[in-house]
Amino acid sequence: MQESFTERVNGLGTVLMVWAHPDDETYLAGGLSATLTDARQRVVCVTATRGEAGGTAADLAEVRTAELEAALKLLGVEEHHWLDYPDGGCADVDADQAAARIRALVDDVRPDTVVTFGPDGFTGHPDHQAVSRWVDLVLTGRPDVQLLHAVAREHPVDPGLDEEFGVFELGRPRTCADDEIDVLLPLEASVLDRKVQALLLQESQTAALVSAVGLPRFRDWVATEALAAPAVEHR
Repeated sequence: MQESFTERVNGLGTVLMVWAHPDDETYLAGGLSATLTDARQRVVCVTATRGEAGGTAADLAEVRTAELEAALKLLGVEEHHWLDYPDGGCADVDADQAAARIRALVDDVRPDTVVTFGPDGFTGHPDHQAVSRWVDLVLTGRPDVQLLHAVAREHPVDPGLDEEFGVFELGRPRTCADDEIDVLLPLEASVLDRKVQALLLQESQTAALVSAVGLPRFRDWVATEALAAPAVEHR
């Protein structure tokens, strides 16, 4: 008998998510976080930087710290850790040192599943790719922990938006057929409402895009999440 979606999500157990910047966690897995926390499953989030690049560093870091904390609260995520690496500088961080910090969290949380970027970084961002490498260093030789990467579906929801706003200007994500995706989550209205509101709470990151495309189009753009096990050649 084919495993139901509910059984698949419940089977993720305790989930540790590792991301690079504030808003990564909501764009790529905010609906999953809300679904898991609604089911009283433990979700722990790690963010490598405070997203301070592109403005007065201290001021923007403070703004985005508060925004992320508000978004996570709305999604039901009560455990969050900052690594406080420089935004835009993760590729220059000593990978073994960063991995050691994540390994300590893995040892403490004892997750059943870790969710993060694949080696493509989903958007090709060097910070995203660095985070993926760190997690790989931690989980190599750890078959007890399931690793899932954020991936794209074969037929994007809004390729025009992707192109117009240069979402994949630095690189494109791994694309999977639906039968290759381990967690395919079309968000129910109530969960999507929370995800969109969590993104709107991160106003410094999302306001310009929402203003440009309109809330209905933005909502449709973020309405499905997809995660898959590492590609065979990556294992």
